[in-house]
Parts: sequence; C-alpha cells; structure tokens
Amino acid sequence: MKYSINIASGSIGLAQRYDVDASYKDLCAVCDAIRYLKTDRALEVIDGIERLQRPIPFSRFNKHMGSRHELGGRKGAYPKKAAREVRLALLNAIANSRSKGLDEDALYVVHASANKTNIARRSPSKGSLSWGRGMYGLSARTHSDIEYAKIEIGLANPDAESLTDNMRRMIKIRNRARSAKPMRAAEARQPAKPKEEKLQVNTLAAAKK
Repeated sequence: MKYSINIASGSIGLAQRYDVDASYKDLCAVCDAIRYLKTDRALEVIDGIERLQRPIPFSRFNKHMGSRHELGGRKGAYPKKAAREVRLALLNAIANSRSKGLDEDALYVVHASANKTNIARRSPSKGSLSWGRGMYGLSARTHSDIEYAKIEIGLANPDAESLTDNMRRMIKIRNRARSAKPMRAAEARQPAKPKEEKLQVNTLAAAKK
C-alpha cells in the first residue's frame, strides 16, 4: 500500500485504514491532537475524548463551533467516533512496529493524517421529482452522500536517522510544553513566602512606633 509519508520503511512502523465511515474533518482534528506525542500519551488523549473528559481544539473546520473554557477559550469538541477509528489505526501501527523489532516504549507518533477518499452517492427510490405523479424518480442528493476517509499513522524513535529535523524539533516542543505545565501549576499552589516576610517586617515596624 502507498503512504503519503516519504521515510525509509525500516525505521518506522506504519499503519493505515481505508474506507473509514467517519468525518474526515474530525479525523484530522484527532490526528493533529496526537501528532508528535509518545504512544502512551496519544492513547491517553484518545481515551479522554471517548470518555468526554478531554476536548481537543479544532483549528480548522470550526465554523459555528462553540468555544470551551477547558481549552482557554478556543474552539473544540469531543469527536468520539473519529477517536475510536484513530485508536484502531494507532494500535495497528504499534503492532507493526513491534513486528519490525522497534522499541515499543520509545515510539512517537511522527506521522498522523486523514484524507477523504471517495463519496458514495445515494439516490432514494422515490423523491421530490416524483411526488404526486405516481412514479419513481431521483430527488436532490445534497444531503444523501456518504463520505469515506483514509487514516495513516507512523511511529518511530526520535533518534532514527530517517526523521527530518522538523520532526525532531516538534517532538521536543510538544513534549516539553506538557512537562512545563504541571511545574507552573505547582508553583502557583505554593504560598507566597516573600509577601509573608514583607508583612512581618511591616508589623514589626508598626509595633516599634
């Protein structure tokens, strides 16, 4: 099978799924959410989506979509069906990587994409062109089409020689950004010691007066 990523197949575990009956727009958002993450973290993100505990941002295809306070006011949603389909592709990629002898605990999602493949036209047996005429015919097909999509997942070690410099840089950025958030939250929960010391000094000065 052909893949859209141009990397030596020996250093990357690939998997794809064809004719997926899900919105390719939602699939793109899920792929954007897990790209450049470690495999265990990517599965955590998908679990949060399916349990309606973790919305993901929609940077595209977000017209008339509401903003969420969990995302800092950005637009997002819980695409459960798309997350379920991406999970299957991710598990297949993990299995393929294991069969190639790659270290499963050191794999990152270096490639994740979704594209629309084909459209199945549906024509009802009786439609608006035949109402009142006693015969069968075609009606408008505007809202009667089924769109199928394709999912591609690629896993690799960040030290692999076949990876591009941009892939290595994005892996560091995505994982460094997450590790910095708990530190800032912990610092925010700590008491403000300098303010307490300043308050004690002011109290001593007032007592001397």
